[in-house]
Amino acid sequence: MNRTDQQLPKEHQRGGQHRSERGDRPEGAIDIAECQRRIEYEFRDPSLLVAAFTHASGAQHRLASNERLEFLGDAILGFIVCETLYQLFPDSLEGDLTRIKSVVVSRETCGRITERLQLIDFLIVGKGLAVNRPVPASVLSDLFESLVAAMYLDGGLEPVRALVARMLEPEIVKVASGEQGLNHKSLLQQLSQRDYGVTPTYEVVEEAGPDHSKSFHVSAQIGQRRYQPAWGRNKKEAEQRAACNALSELQLESAARGTAGG
Repeated sequence: MNRTDQQLPKEHQRGGQHRSERGDRPEGAIDIAECQRRIEYEFRDPSLLVAAFTHASGAQHRLASNERLEFLGDAILGFIVCETLYQLFPDSLEGDLTRIKSVVVSRETCGRITERLQLIDFLIVGKGLAVNRPVPASVLSDLFESLVAAMYLDGGLEPVRALVARMLEPEIVKVASGEQGLNHKSLLQQLSQRDYGVTPTYEVVEEAGPDHSKSFHVSAQIGQRRYQPAWGRNKKEAEQRAACNALSELQLESAARGTAGG
């Protein structure tokens, strides 16, 4: 896509305001076009992309590596994830949001995203870290955070928000679905209204037991699509579990799209 004519809000115009991170590396050191296809973002300044993928072992000096970008990306990623959680969970307490965030921005999660996008193909390393052997989890995690910083410096917050929505929101949903006491109906409503423009509905598909102790089998529905139903000791409990089932299905589909896109 052509980004040269795109106008960003003034506060997001970071290109040209940063110190060059390229050093003496040629831009041809990685397949820039293929890398940009996988991350679904085209850089104005490809030297930032090269810098993000340059491990200290492959740089001519430490300042030419991705270490400074990793430092910045860690903070930016934390901010965007916090912003996303704040918007998705209006009824959740600070402690609940903190627990979800700690998992979503963890080394394991960031490394998993790097592997899902197959970004290791573009990592620039030296003799001490050959790419044909298992790469340490810390390197994979740092690579993703460096990419976040490079995208921010090149295009502002919006490209990073798009990356987080595409790659990390499924992780958020997965973690949140297992969080005790979380309002799954609220989360499903937030995602449904944002992505489909409709509010989920719930339908009792079956009842069981005597009148004084009934159980309910409830299914969540978004538009014309009905998700796997769930049993509950009352309608409220069944609806929460049905919403959790719907979130799980949506998470799996979103993860599959992310893998296919990579």
